[in-house]
Amino acid sequence: MKIVETSTIGEAVRRLALKACSRLTCDCREALAAARKQEDGAARFALDTVLENEAIAQRIGMPVCQDTGMACVLIELGQEVSLSGMPLSDAVNEGVRRAYEEGNFRKSICDPLTRVNTGDNTPAYLHVELVAGDGVKITFLPKGFGSENMSRIGMLTPAEGRQGIVDFIVEAVQKAGSRPCPPVVVGVGIGGSFDSCAYLAKRALTRPIESHNGREDVASIEREALEKINALGIGAQGFGGKISALSVLAEVAPTHIAGLPVAVNIQCHCVRCERETL
Repeated sequence: MKIVETSTIGEAVRRLALKACSRLTCDCREALAAARKQEDGAARFALDTVLENEAIAQRIGMPVCQDTGMACVLIELGQEVSLSGMPLSDAVNEGVRRAYEEGNFRKSICDPLTRVNTGDNTPAYLHVELVAGDGVKITFLPKGFGSENMSRIGMLTPAEGRQGIVDFIVEAVQKAGSRPCPPVVVGVGIGGSFDSCAYLAKRALTRPIESHNGREDVASIEREALEKINALGIGAQGFGGKISALSVLAEVAPTHIAGLPVAVNIQCHCVRCERETL
């Protein structure tokens, strides 16, 4: 049995948060650069500005986007690991608290009714999944709410089938328009229950942009939805163009015979995600 101090996990969260909030993922940067080559006019100017902004942020150590987001922490915890020390959620929140203070990142978390800010960007969104082995894999995803607010979940009927799934994805992006700062990345959850479907969509956003689901029937949904989204002509920052989305990433889980849950979690062009395994 491997013993891991939760304070070690908290320190890893701190490191990941400081990195993630200050730079795009490599695959996002490459996808934006590739999109730029396909555009002209205002869309190309918008993508040039986005890429220049990221380069400046890296050079001077500033946040790549002023919305440093809700701290989403996804942990894959090996079942042969024994945790020691403070409660895991406390350790994660301490890591977030320290990073957002150290990095001078915007604190955006508040009570949903009183709107009183917690002052330190906690509590984090924490999801823990038990897996085989003795490792602890930590993924940090700072999720801005310009895009999060455009996300949707639908309880489709089984009769709506594959085409209903594709239509729901495309409609969600079309209704969002320019508000989530396109070109977007679209995380999709298919199946599960009402709540687990939304988590699948969130988890999909942690995949590499260029990846496809290992199931060909799911990958074909990703490809068709992406093609139809890019045919909408929304373009970078809503200026019109060929590239409205960089990727559609879908995850699936078994569901009830009477249901077909579909969740769409939209991510803006500013994809920030860091991982570490202890």
